[in-house]
Amino acid sequence: MTTLTRGAEAPALLVLEDGRSFRGRAYGAAGETVGEAVFSTGMTGYQETLTDPSYHRQVVVMTAPHIGNTGINDEDPESRRIWVAGYVVRDPARVPSNWRSVRSLDEELAAQGVVGISGVDTRALTRHLRERGAMRVGIFSGDALRAGEEELLARVRSAPPMAGADLSAEVATTEPYTVDAIGPKKFTVAAVDLGIKGMTPQRMAERGIEVRVLPATVTTEELYATEPDGVFFSNGPGDPAAAEHAVALMRDVLERRTPLFGICFGNQILGRALGFGTFKLKYGHRGINQPVQDRSTGKVEITAHNHGFAVDAPLDQVCDTPFGRAEVSHVCLNDNVVEGLRLLDRPAFSVQYHPEAAAGPHDAAYLFDRFVSLMEGQRA
Repeated sequence: MTTLTRGAEAPALLVLEDGRSFRGRAYGAAGETVGEAVFSTGMTGYQETLTDPSYHRQVVVMTAPHIGNTGINDEDPESRRIWVAGYVVRDPARVPSNWRSVRSLDEELAAQGVVGISGVDTRALTRHLRERGAMRVGIFSGDALRAGEEELLARVRSAPPMAGADLSAEVATTEPYTVDAIGPKKFTVAAVDLGIKGMTPQRMAERGIEVRVLPATVTTEELYATEPDGVFFSNGPGDPAAAEHAVALMRDVLERRTPLFGICFGNQILGRALGFGTFKLKYGHRGINQPVQDRSTGKVEITAHNHGFAVDAPLDQVCDTPFGRAEVSHVCLNDNVVEGLRLLDRPAFSVQYHPEAAAGPHDAAYLFDRFVSLMEGQRA
């Protein structure tokens, strides 16, 4: 990705790999960027979306027409930087209005070199992605527009696809760090950072857990040197079929029967560790309004999602795996995609969505309590 200066009201062009293009105005930084075009259905929470490492190498199209109304603050980022490769909005706020706002979204995108485009018919673009599927895309403005559309299309088509991409190490911490328990310490959890969001260890800390966040490249020996009561595998970007190290690490954890909890990418890693396959969804689930059913209770939750891959596991039967019996614990009510797995003979479970609720509803907060119960049971 190359970027230039702030876009202001300069013309910009969005080019999809199938040849369709959309004209608009530069938003954020001017220049060029390429990535995978995906759409997010959240009406709020754009700051958390932008700083979610799971969006690494993706150009995010916001389906809500008005973005930037509350500006940018210094409390809500979920990581150290914006991770999206590009940003597409219809009607950006001209003036942010929120008591916590310290700068505009446009200013933040420009400061971090994120190329965006505004004034695009995002409804038409979203319908196109729903019909044709997620695909590579480029946003071009400033000097990048001097090239003809055929040259720009060639640049888009030369970008690496998301399938087969192993990206966790590119976004994860390179050094271990600790998030202290809030109040009396009850447990220690080793959290494997595959692209973790800041609110996730915070939710565990609120439950008396000291969280040791470890790099994606951590070895089994290094992980167990933390003397964990439980192990957590985080969300993250890329294709789970390429994440061989994470799968091998999780199998070691399952072999030792340590209580285990995974979310999003961690759910896909658990699926692979159990012997299930994974596949790329046509256009994925992204946003904070996705209905999921917890099959153990029948309860329906409104949940926050960000995934373009899913686990290929039977919905209505218990399966034998190398680590005992397993079943699908949660399912998306929109399309019957697997949204959770549970082992019946070992203390391990996972969900495909984001229970930390940043941004998003708090319906799934109970999953952190379920993890605590697993560790309590193991200790007993």
